[in-house]
Amino acid sequence: MNTEVGNLIYRGKAKDVYETDDPERVIIKFRDNITAGDGAKKENLKKKGFYNSIISTKFFKILEEAGVKTQYIELIKPGYMLSRKLKMIPLEIITRNIAAGSLLRNFPFEEKQEFKPPIIQMDYKNDEYHDPTLNDDIAVALGFVTREELKIIREITLKINSVLKDFLKSKGILFPDFKIEFGHDSQGNIVLGDEISPDSCRFWDSETWDVLDKDLFRKGESGVMEAYITVASRVLDDEDKKKWNLDI
Repeated sequence: MNTEVGNLIYRGKAKDVYETDDPERVIIKFRDNITAGDGAKKENLKKKGFYNSIISTKFFKILEEAGVKTQYIELIKPGYMLSRKLKMIPLEIITRNIAAGSLLRNFPFEEKQEFKPPIIQMDYKNDEYHDPTLNDDIAVALGFVTREELKIIREITLKINSVLKDFLKSKGILFPDFKIEFGHDSQGNIVLGDEISPDSCRFWDSETWDVLDKDLFRKGESGVMEAYITVASRVLDDEDKKKWNLDI
């Protein structure tokens, strides 16, 4: 590893953030922990952090090439991502292309109903309050963002959705919904952060509609790591696989 891991800044459910010798850069460590239900359900899955980091790297690179500014700088090695330091906005931005999950529990949509245009939902990222859904007025009143920043976040989110949905379609994967997070960099720009992986997205096989994401763990089903590896095998190109010595 070329960059020294410094002091721990933040420990989340499945990732740690560490200082580096550059105050504007951090190292994000992807752990093997997997959780559900506000952390009530927990387990360790061997190499989950490894695969989430290389999958996220692939998506961040695709988005950077499409003009979306991200936190990503370099994957030092699987599990350790060198990233720009952000002041994270405590909002989860959820984009829904197909009705699934909590949307069906909370609203009278039909299962697997397609949304054109997609639905964008905002949740307050806070376990104490169980990540409640909020609207623009509440987000602004809480002081997290301005209305102009919310407009920018929506525009970036729709672009991310379009870019990744098209890419995944070419790999035989449907993109029902995904959760992303944003933060401010040192210049005050809004930047995509966190991760884009089977932990934070729904991925379905486009032919069988088989689940290829964390939903398997939420539902207590087997084959969680097999699903993550399947996603990696489809989205990574031969050069990626060779670089990380993957036989998938």
